[in-house]
Amino acid sequence: MVATTENSVATKAVAKGRSPWADARRRFWRNKAAMMGLFILIAVAAFAIFGGWAAQWSNEELDYNVMGQIAELGGPSFANGHYFGTDDLGRDLFARTVQGTQISLAVGVIGAIIACVVGTLYGATAGYFGGRIDGIMMRTVDILMAVPYMFVLILLLVMYGRSITILFVGIGLISWMEMSRIVRGQTLSLKGREYVEAARATGVSAPLIILRHIVPNLAGVIAVYATLLVPLMILTESFISFLGLGVQEPMTSLGALISEGAGTIAYGTTWQLGFPLLFFCLTLFGFFFVGDGLRDALDPKDR
Repeated sequence: MVATTENSVATKAVAKGRSPWADARRRFWRNKAAMMGLFILIAVAAFAIFGGWAAQWSNEELDYNVMGQIAELGGPSFANGHYFGTDDLGRDLFARTVQGTQISLAVGVIGAIIACVVGTLYGATAGYFGGRIDGIMMRTVDILMAVPYMFVLILLLVMYGRSITILFVGIGLISWMEMSRIVRGQTLSLKGREYVEAARATGVSAPLIILRHIVPNLAGVIAVYATLLVPLMILTESFISFLGLGVQEPMTSLGALISEGAGTIAYGTTWQLGFPLLFFCLTLFGFFFVGDGLRDALDPKDR
């Protein structure tokens, strides 16, 4: 009886240890690069959320004591409360970097969510129905992918105004197509599984099968692609802001701050470029490391 109980406990331990999600989580925690990326993202997010409380100057407040002498008096200093120095107008760079990090993270995360939702539903629908519907839907994606997405985004900003909402929606809606192709390929292999066939045989409608059986089993693929999509969104927003078509004053983003810093670096104000560029690179590296870690952890070949 004791031996039977011990064997039962051992069997449960082995079964528990073979859980795919538990195994993936354990391998992710063991990935040093992924953990470093996660720590970086937590630090950057904490800076964006709580950094405003530590700022002694507001985002729009001008320091008239350094105006006209930015190169000499506008450098980083704890004495006057400008931890990161000031920009060329005498505004506190610490407060502006906090706001820039907030907006860049928001653009990346919200844009990735929009792209993942639209791309997942579109690709899962095309892959599930197949045939002519799949052909029409995917040929539409091919045509849209042939159009330069940056041109479309700039056109949207020019037509509907350079607002932060248009930037969120525009970046998200032009980035879903690659996601739809990935999801469509995975759906083609999932729609023949036993649980999908059983749901279809019991009369479950196609939309419910897609939402309840197809999409949940794509969670790993979606999570990996989302973490890799966020830095691409941030890069797109930074490029748009660098061109002067992104967020407008008094708001700012990391891309806008980098553009301003690059324009004044010739005057010796290296801090105007250095601090925004530092947080920009840390954010990108953090997401890329976490994305690579999730991809390795969820790869069935490594289990």
